[in-house]
Amino acid sequence: MLSTVITLATETAEHGEPALHPYVIGGGTLALLLALLVALIAFGGGREHS
Repeated sequence: MLSTVITLATETAEHGEPALHPYVIGGGTLALLLALLVALIAFGGGREHS
């Protein structure tokens, strides 16, 4: 997946238009971080406080 993004980013310089809209990249990053946050809360929710 990362290689696909890099390939599309290099095509941007040739054509002058972004291959992926910046909001798509930002939204994907936000969704990934929120999923990681939910996983962290789910993992730590049943633990005792120290």
